[in-house]
Amino acid sequence: MPKSSRRQFLATTGGVMLAAPFIMSGRANAAEFNYKFAHNFPLGHPLANRVQEGCDRIAEQSDGRVQIAVFPSNQLGSDTDTLNQLRSGAVEFFTLSGIILSALVPVAAINGVGFAFADHDKVWEAMDGEVGASVRKAISDARLYALPRMFDNGFRQITTSTKAIETPDDLKGLKIRVPVSPLWTSMFQALGTAPASINWNETYTALQTGVVDAQENPLSTIDVGKLYEVQSHCSLTNHMWDGFWLLSNARSWNALPEDLQQIVETNFSQSAMDERADLAVLNTNLRASLEEHGLAFNQPDPAPIRELLRNAGFYNEWHGKFGDEAWGALEGVVGQLT
Repeated sequence: MPKSSRRQFLATTGGVMLAAPFIMSGRANAAEFNYKFAHNFPLGHPLANRVQEGCDRIAEQSDGRVQIAVFPSNQLGSDTDTLNQLRSGAVEFFTLSGIILSALVPVAAINGVGFAFADHDKVWEAMDGEVGASVRKAISDARLYALPRMFDNGFRQITTSTKAIETPDDLKGLKIRVPVSPLWTSMFQALGTAPASINWNETYTALQTGVVDAQENPLSTIDVGKLYEVQSHCSLTNHMWDGFWLLSNARSWNALPEDLQQIVETNFSQSAMDERADLAVLNTNLRASLEEHGLAFNQPDPAPIRELLRNAGFYNEWHGKFGDEAWGALEGVVGQLT
């Protein structure tokens, strides 16, 4: 990352740049609750910074009763491994994409419906409102607790090592990495690509060795993952919005007294809102930074690609899977999709 990009991270995240393998606030021996928080972002990313700030505030405001050790960069395993640890209670907090969570909670993928959201205003209207409430209820039914505010991961773009994506024809047969999620696989199959489900911590190597030729992620993830080293084109498709639920093991959450639950929820909600603002500022400068690294940008017309999804029956398929209540809440914000 160039110096200017590092300065931008510092400016937008209050100067928090972490260097330890994990970070635990002081007074751990006196704590009533020693919890683990896992996420998949490297140190210096806005989510990593704001989560750590939240943990520090929680330790201070709880007078040391709650101490939360943070494990970034998939240190405790892949997303799917860590989700299993969260469910067993080996990890107490975990930020996870709703689309990956959908392997356990199918409706959690609804935020990733292709080309549903025109902008972030519509995203937050849905996910802070009735759509998010439907997902949180389903998460609760799966014996996890979802805190009320999601972290932003941004709109996703397609990068390739072969060619720019200008028309639907450019997607045909493209070997593209997608996260481990039925919705991602379904969508890219409907677009005519050859999707391969690969965990994030294996993505760089898969691109480097030619297992796949393409991937799709928000610009901030492309940047911190240094994917410009193994990709040459970035097509600004904005094909889906992705965000992270802050999940807790239900038994661990319920073990906290009500006053501590209030402290934890208030501070992590603040962390999520701060991270959303950080990412908005960061994304305004990322294209120029990535271009300096040699990534060539183009912006295709999304209408023909959206029409391809509609004609392939993608929206009808996922309306059926998500159910009328959640789908109706989504269309109440974004308009008719099918």
